[in-house]
Amino acid sequence: MKKSKKPLYIIFSTAILIVACMILLSLDKTISIFSQEKSTAPVVVQQPAPNKPKFVHGVHLTAWSAGSKKFRKKFQKYIDETTLNTVVIAVKEANGEVYIPGVKQAEEFGAYVNAMPDIKNYIEKLKSQKIYTVARIVVFKDTIAAKKMPEWGVKNPEGGLWEDKKGLSWLDPFNKANWAYTFEIAEQCANLGFEEIQFDYIRFPSDGIIKDCRYSQPHSSGTAVQCIVDFIKEANLRLKPKYSLYISVDVFGLTTSADRDMGIGQRFEAMAQEADFICPMVYPSHYPKESYNIAEPNSQPYKTVYTGLRYASKRMEGNVSKIRPYLQDFSLGYKYNSEEVLAQMQACYDNDIYEWLLWNPASKYNFQALKSTEVINKKNTTVDISTH
Repeated sequence: MKKSKKPLYIIFSTAILIVACMILLSLDKTISIFSQEKSTAPVVVQQPAPNKPKFVHGVHLTAWSAGSKKFRKKFQKYIDETTLNTVVIAVKEANGEVYIPGVKQAEEFGAYVNAMPDIKNYIEKLKSQKIYTVARIVVFKDTIAAKKMPEWGVKNPEGGLWEDKKGLSWLDPFNKANWAYTFEIAEQCANLGFEEIQFDYIRFPSDGIIKDCRYSQPHSSGTAVQCIVDFIKEANLRLKPKYSLYISVDVFGLTTSADRDMGIGQRFEAMAQEADFICPMVYPSHYPKESYNIAEPNSQPYKTVYTGLRYASKRMEGNVSKIRPYLQDFSLGYKYNSEEVLAQMQACYDNDIYEWLLWNPASKYNFQALKSTEVINKKNTTVDISTH
């Protein structure tokens, strides 16, 4: 008796099923291997954030002020009798000087200046009085490092160091060696006990013959903005796994309303996304006449600051918790007293921004403005920023 032959379609279906199973098994093995590789990748764990005042109310001190025992004695009154809860101390300035010990490259460059010989003890004392401590580091404006390491600097068309209108040189923001130098300083700040690192001059040059600047990479608005954003990202990766700290960045006041990067690589919302806090320097004296349709911005501190921060709030879509403006507590062409300082604070509050820092280049601050806990009557200022 002959064996019956299986229909052809059954054989064909069985073959397809076997091939499909083999493909699935192979794919499953590939996925398994990929998952194993992914699971073994190192996980970056950040240190817990430090304790910060609910709302930072602070002042900036030069290194020479912070290092002076005479100044500290006078300044203690501000700590004891005002609403002050934060101190920003200059650790590296725009001339390239570094004011803390222990930064190897700074010492090799001759950049270290012993302006604060016992800074670690002073930081501990401030913290014992519930004063939040911030280290301000100037990043890319640095004549000392540029001259010691010309390959780090912004070049001119002839290949020498480019100089701004004051004859100062800058470090090339694209050069990662400059990032490493800054991070070395920041790490030493953290070792000394600072709870926040504030990067200033985190930008490309703005004064002088900018068209003559030559960089190590092609420069455009897009590449400049990305460079600055990447620097902040790298700072987070470099510092936060090791240290309990926040990172803040200082930006031009006009970045809150500028359509582009102003030629310096600062794009407000892009930088704010990566930093913990962003500090627009909304000094009324620094705004050109007719800014925001204000004839003399310096003579109208409330309206100038209010409008600038209104733009900032719009850029952040109302999420203003990262915004911590620098306010003007100095006179430049117009006399500033407590009324003008308080008006700027009020402009912050009327934008639902409750953090601020005061700036005075000589560390001389208006005691009455800092002592006041009262809010000035709301100005009821309505500014249609869509028209500016």
